Amino acid sequence: MSSNQPYLQHHFANKEQQYQSAKLGMWAFLVTEVLTFAGLFCAYAIFRAWNPDMFVSAHKALDVTMGATNTVVLITSSLTMALAIRNVQMNNNRGAIINLLFTLIFAGTFLVIKYFEYKHKFHCGHLPGMYYHPHIAPDCVSISGHNPHVFFSIYFMMTGLHGIHVVAGMVLITWLIIRTSKGHFNSSYYTPVEIVGLFWHLVDLIWIFLFPLLYLIG
Repeated sequence: MSSNQPYLQHHFANKEQQYQSAKLGMWAFLVTEVLTFAGLFCAYAIFRAWNPDMFVSAHKALDVTMGATNTVVLITSSLTMALAIRNVQMNNNRGAIINLLFTLIFAGTFLVIKYFEYKHKFHCGHLPGMYYHPHIAPDCVSISGHNPHVFFSIYFMMTGLHGIHVVAGMVLITWLIIRTSKGHFNSSYYTPVEIVGLFWHLVDLIWIFLFPLLYLIG
């Protein structure tokens, strides 16, 4: 590392090269993430084409209000993440920490809402594959059509994988908060903050596609 640029790794010629390399690496990683979800989107499209009526019926078991609330929560978290990046670029570490904390809170809120959604699915027996055993209860929707377990298999796979990404994002955001509080980032070096921001924006973007595909079919 250079004494004048303490965050410059020895295998880079300058900080610009290090910054561009880090961004390129993250974009390459994000492409693999998109491809992973693309497989699930293809499965969704195929099974929905085979079972259009069942998908419309099964989606009524999802809580649109909770899904819409989570959409607003994640979109807002993207804003606070963008503001945190801007704060670091302006040497405003206090503002960055506040916005990162808000982002973390929004992410936690998303998972709490998703927990209550999942809890209701378990209560009603709306589970994937062989575990699908619908219960008759006033707060459980009756689903018509063949093989509704297929819909819930796709639902749990897509939202579950997305939820894992939310948890990973929370870990990374917590790491950023700790490092920002120690003064590791400034207008000259904020690459990790921007890289984590790119990951978090992808998490939000994927949910923006999941919400209408799963909750607004009808």
